[in-house]
Amino acid sequence: MFSRRFAVALAVDALGSGLLRPFLLLYGLSVLHLSATSAGLALTAGLLVGLAGIPLLGRWIDAGGRRAPMAATMLIRALGIVVLLLGHGLPGFVAAAVLLGAGNQALPTAQAALVTALTDGPADRVLALARTIRNAGLGLGALIAVMAADSLRLLAAVNGIGYLLAGALILSLPRPVPTRAPIEGSTGVGIGPLTWVNLPYALCFGVLEVALPALLITRMDAPPAWSAALFAGNTVLVVAVQVLLVVRLRRLPRRSVLAAAGVVLAASYLGFWAAEPAGPAAIALVAVLYTLGEILYAGSGTALVAAAAPPDLLGRALARWQLSTGFGNAAAPAVLTTLLAAGPGLLWVTLAGTTLAAAVRRWAPAV
Repeated sequence: MFSRRFAVALAVDALGSGLLRPFLLLYGLSVLHLSATSAGLALTAGLLVGLAGIPLLGRWIDAGGRRAPMAATMLIRALGIVVLLLGHGLPGFVAAAVLLGAGNQALPTAQAALVTALTDGPADRVLALARTIRNAGLGLGALIAVMAADSLRLLAAVNGIGYLLAGALILSLPRPVPTRAPIEGSTGVGIGPLTWVNLPYALCFGVLEVALPALLITRMDAPPAWSAALFAGNTVLVVAVQVLLVVRLRRLPRRSVLAAAGVVLAASYLGFWAAEPAGPAAIALVAVLYTLGEILYAGSGTALVAAAAPPDLLGRALARWQLSTGFGNAAAPAVLTTLLAAGPGLLWVTLAGTTLAAAVRRWAPAV
């Protein structure tokens, strides 16, 4: 059952995150007066250190933790905001980045485990609904933050309060009973190979946040508004069609949907390459196809792991999946910008080739 309190907690958490996450680098530059290199390295270090705790989180979930791990991700980020507000200079920013990075990296695993425990039967639809609520909250929070970008300390404080409120709401939920019997559609097959397949897929998030803005600004001389418009359009499409599409495709094996996601993403990468000479409007049109691939990937990947993993090892399976996603996200800025500097053709062909190769191989269990 997807309770109203859980939905509110997700919305509050995402709304708070949307207020500061787009401006965290700017906070380091304008409030703490750090160099761009120092602030960027601190944020990257925070994300990488955050990955180190994912295996422990998986074991905590398998030991029966459901509400507490997710609430912990919110409380850790609230502590990160406190450190950010009270800290001075680079050491304080690094400490805050580590806490915020740890919470952000752990959230997807903890959320998927709690959703699975709260849901009777396959969790595909509820996972999609949770992602939709989060995307909507992040988008709305970012929109509010744009109008109040001159008050970064206030945005950070409101962000921290949101995390605390969301954590309290999660802890107030009835204690779910973790499933120990196989759920419908579960094969009990190990999902180890999926973690390797996920690496090229996970780079897709960096395409929207890193590759396309860099392409638009450095090679196409487009104003920054185009990058913002692409991000906003992606958010609107995900919120509008994600749940409906996931429900419609539920009749198909999740492995087939995941493979289709790779094909669609690969086609969109080649489409971006072809659209560059036609201008930003053509890039925006291809971005619709990219968003469809992202929805198919996000809607099938976690659900496939949840269905394929043995119930008593769900936490560790989700943790491995998040580790590969986290590594992909952490590597994306360096990998994508390096490839783009060598030429858009190399960037898009490499992305399309690796993603398509992952898609056509039968790595995943047929559930």
